[in-house]
Amino acid sequence: MPTALVTGAGRGIGLATARAFLEQGWRVLALDKQFGKEIAGGRVDYDLTNLAGIPKLVGQLGAIDTLVNNAGVLYCDPYEAIPEAHVAEILAVNLRAPVALIEALAPQMRKRKSGRIVNVGSVAAFTGHPDLWYGATKAALLNITKSYAGSLGKDGVLVNAVAPGLTLTAMYEQLPQSRKDGVMKSVHAGRACTPEEVARVILWLGASSPEYVSGSTVDVNSGAYPR
Repeated sequence: MPTALVTGAGRGIGLATARAFLEQGWRVLALDKQFGKEIAGGRVDYDLTNLAGIPKLVGQLGAIDTLVNNAGVLYCDPYEAIPEAHVAEILAVNLRAPVALIEALAPQMRKRKSGRIVNVGSVAAFTGHPDLWYGATKAALLNITKSYAGSLGKDGVLVNAVAPGLTLTAMYEQLPQSRKDGVMKSVHAGRACTPEEVARVILWLGASSPEYVSGSTVDVNSGAYPR
């Protein structure tokens, strides 16, 4: 039975992704620091701001076939008043933790000559963004996706990303209505995305996409990009 490690699996896209893998018969290790809803499978309580503990954590989890770096933090702070604590948390969870997890899992994937990594970015990566450090970390994560696709590809490890647009999650709920309305003007579908729709794309990349798909980012945004 293959195993997926999904971060930020307590709610939203992460929870939907964990359930999607479970429905396909996978063993799922659902990692979060706060679980909003119960999920069948292995629950891993961990705060990803503890970067130093990630290698030990991964060493305790056993073989991982697919890593889904989904956990993310967003604050709606104005550029001129972003608390340093928020900056540190966003950098740790959105950027440094995914890299630490990849580095910790890479040796076992290289040894097996197989493995898949899916990084959950955002369409915030493609434009200037109202949440400065969120947009910056998501842009960096997509660059990191391409970097690791090159570094790990010769050992049979596929590294891809998804870039969701406006999605019905807790992050969506904290956005000002004016920003929701602005994005919705360019959404072809006329509605926000569901976590389950993003999860289906993550499942495809993490389980069954062709091996020639690596270093790619799949936009799940119905044509809408933040302005």
